[in-house]
Amino acid sequence: MKSAEDLLNEKGAEVISVSKETTLFNATRVMVENNIGALLVREGSSFVGIWTERDLLCGVACEGLDLKTETIGDHMVTKLKSVTHTDNIFQILDKLIGLKLRHILVVKNGDYIGILSERDVTRAALFEKSEEYSKLNNMVSWDYYEDWKWKKK
Repeated sequence: MKSAEDLLNEKGAEVISVSKETTLFNATRVMVENNIGALLVREGSSFVGIWTERDLLCGVACEGLDLKTETIGDHMVTKLKSVTHTDNIFQILDKLIGLKLRHILVVKNGDYIGILSERDVTRAALFEKSEEYSKLNNMVSWDYYEDWKWKKK
């Protein structure tokens, strides 16, 4: 079964991030340009927060954010949630669902090596189950039942 690190290798482990001083407008542009739903926020070489499309929507709708002047550092989520690089897809999916997250970081040797979206993990889980179903279907095919006959005594 695939691990978090396997999923990152398949999708590309490049982490898109911005500094804490980036305006919300520029952060949103980075998200649009890269077709992503979450940005990691860095301070120096360390990741210190995450900001997602949901944070944008809630901020604009609830708080009336000024995207051109406010910085991402003032609005990011600082409690980063993660899985280990060896966690399998169902462990990751369980954590995403349990914590009601759409994005989760992957940790290896104490460092963040990438980020997985709910879509990445759901797709992998569906593919895994599809392969399992196909293998089971091949083991017990219709031919098996047609060749099976009751023996009369």
